Order: sequence, then C-alpha cells, then structure tokens
Amino acid sequence: MPMIDVYATAGTFADPHKLATDLATAVMTIEQVPAIPMFRKNTAAFVHEVPAGTISNVDGDSDYVRVQVLTNAGALDRDKQLAVVEQLTTLVAAAGGDDALKERTWVLLTEAPEGGWGLWGHAHTNAELVTAARAEIAKLQGGE
Repeated sequence: MPMIDVYATAGTFADPHKLATDLATAVMTIEQVPAIPMFRKNTAAFVHEVPAGTISNVDGDSDYVRVQVLTNAGALDRDKQLAVVEQLTTLVAAAGGDDALKERTWVLLTEAPEGGWGLWGHAHTNAELVTAARAEIAKLQGGE
C-alpha cells in the first residue's frame, strides 16, 4: 500500500491525475499484492506542483522531478526496487513529454519502520497488515 509523492515545477505534466493513477497502478503491480479494496484504496500517488524557482541543484538547474515511494518495511525486494525506479522514471518522462526527463528524475525508496504504517487510525505492524489483508480476502470469497 505504497504512498507516492511527486514534486515537480507546475506545468511539468499535462495530466497530473493520470500520472498519479499510473504511478499508483505501477507500484501496486510491481509489489504483486492482491487487487483487493484494502490495497486498491490505500495505494496512492500525490503530484505536488511547486512554483517555478523552488527546485534547484547546485548549478541552479530546476527542471528536476523528485519521486518518493513510501512502503511498509520489506515490501520491495531488490528486483522490485529496480523495477519501481525504472518504471516510475519512465512514467514521469512520458507524462512530461520529455524523454530526457529520465536523466532528471530522482526516485527515493523509503520504508516506514515496523509498526509505523498508519491505516484506519492504527499504526500497523507488517503482521497486522497481512492479517487484515487475509481477512478481507476471506470476506470477499464469502468465507466470513
């Protein structure tokens, strides 16, 4: 149930909502979790458009995009980390209509500490998230 934050200068993306949907879908697909409401409703991307001049590297260049993906601890093994960075970079460049944006997109993978994934007003451990997902799957299959 990743949370994805994208920061870019306003106007970088023609359709920020489509980008947010595409990013959330990509990460959920890579994570390989079941397509149950618990995951579909709680995997989200937020596109933050910042005013021109509020992003800069040391040289003063400001045409960068920062993508931060927050997951629960251990959600992405190395292969999934590589896939997330590659696919999100590609989606950002496509949404910006600029293939060179791949070279100016930073993707940061961050894990919430064990017990630090807040959902439904509770700070869940990984085991609690798994239990909640299994209960939802059972309910959807009519087992409850």
